[in-house]
Amino acid sequence: MTTNNETAEQSGLLGRVLDKIERVGNKLPDPAMLFLMLMFAVWVISAFLSSVSFDAIDPRTDSPIVVNNLLSATALTQFLTDMVKTFTMFAPLGVVLVAMLGVGIAEHSGFINTALKQMLKVTPAKLLTPAVVVVGIISHTATDAGYVVVIPLAGVIFFTVGRHPLAGIAAAFAGVSGGFCANFIPSGIDPLLQSFTQSAAQIVDPDIQVNPLNNWFFAASSCIPITLVIWYLTDKVLEPRLNKSHKVNKDEVDLPAMEEATPQEMKAFKVASLVMLAAVVGFFSLTVPETSTLRDANGSLTSFSAPLMQSIVPLIFIFFMLPGIVYGYMTGAFKTSADVVQAMSKSMAGMSHYIVMAFFCAQFVAAFSASNLGALIAVEGAGGLKALNLSAEVTVVGMIFLVGFVNLFVGSSSAKWALIGPVLVPMLMQLNISPDLSQAAYRIGDSSSNIITPLMPYFPLVVVYCQRYVKNIGIGTLISMMLPFSLALLSIWTTWLLVYWSVGLPLGLGASYTYG
Repeated sequence: MTTNNETAEQSGLLGRVLDKIERVGNKLPDPAMLFLMLMFAVWVISAFLSSVSFDAIDPRTDSPIVVNNLLSATALTQFLTDMVKTFTMFAPLGVVLVAMLGVGIAEHSGFINTALKQMLKVTPAKLLTPAVVVVGIISHTATDAGYVVVIPLAGVIFFTVGRHPLAGIAAAFAGVSGGFCANFIPSGIDPLLQSFTQSAAQIVDPDIQVNPLNNWFFAASSCIPITLVIWYLTDKVLEPRLNKSHKVNKDEVDLPAMEEATPQEMKAFKVASLVMLAAVVGFFSLTVPETSTLRDANGSLTSFSAPLMQSIVPLIFIFFMLPGIVYGYMTGAFKTSADVVQAMSKSMAGMSHYIVMAFFCAQFVAAFSASNLGALIAVEGAGGLKALNLSAEVTVVGMIFLVGFVNLFVGSSSAKWALIGPVLVPMLMQLNISPDLSQAAYRIGDSSSNIITPLMPYFPLVVVYCQRYVKNIGIGTLISMMLPFSLALLSIWTTWLLVYWSVGLPLGLGASYTYG
């Protein structure tokens, strides 16, 4: 039985390890310069490996992988001509800025401030952390909304109730990104992964069909261990450490005071909320008809090709902007249209550092993709796992850890599965493991290491959120904060799958554990 002294010693050891990771990580350059240095490294490595012949087959082209030399005259010329387009077409940039314009109006009008007051009245203090985590998990339904809405608001909520805001940010980040492939509600990620799984499975069985919701039951059940793990680590491990090492100077935090709402503010809040609700109901009533233009060609509302899914970010802008404007005019925070524009300007000013980081991040991501190094890492890793010829259970666990490792280099969920799936799915089918189970295992590895890789496009944005409360936060601090979550999610979620598998609970609609 573990004694209190042993527990304290273990906790102290963990703290020292995390402190060391933080110190080393914070010695890294600013994220913008880190992406620049990584881009140069990719250039050099690509030039060196471009003359090497590889046997690994790229499943996208059915031909051997060739590393492209980014230091060639043609590649450098292409880099210069595409630089502006690469930056402006960088998907996370538009997502963040458009959403933050609407959120900025709602924040600076005072609408969000009052909404938080009311939310805190009905949420028990002890359940604040799991509530944040669950909201983060559910936010996956709206693609990347969690990164630009849930994570920063979690920091505000924790700060408001006197808890450490970085603990709130970490809990939300772990729910949004670490639990990315878990959700109670089906979302666009389900048909996206299913399409790659089915095409990979048809390499062996041309007639096989995979249900788009083949992992729904497992993904929904995964929310339970994920929430409990993040809740425990936030309250018992991370927040006590943050309170000792990263104290917040409340005088330096640019947040409105959270006094009791006045009668005028409550009246404005009720009217603004009704306007927001009416806008939501009115818009989604347009999705009901089977001929709705918000559906895709097959009538689906949740596929990534559906106009509804592609409109999520503009909808966030509208659904925050409307109540923000109503609230602002009713309380006197906004007197003219210039005040509304000023609110949006303040929101953009806070994003200036992220915009700079996004420029260099976009150039690095484009270079890494053009070099084909990501494809080489993914396919060679999958081939190595196949060559080990392990038992079914060990192979599935090895696949999860492989995906978690590859995820540090290739952030896109669909890109990784497009590369790894055509190797692993047929391989596991030969071990009588169904494509449904292979996809479930992939989802775990694809999620767990998101929160510790600076190469994930939204990682620098979370650093910016943290710097709002503690100015000297760097990459190392965020990695040390999130590492326990990543390791715990990887191990406990994997264990959850093995237990789920051994009991024989259904993975999803039309799914099975065995093939053949």
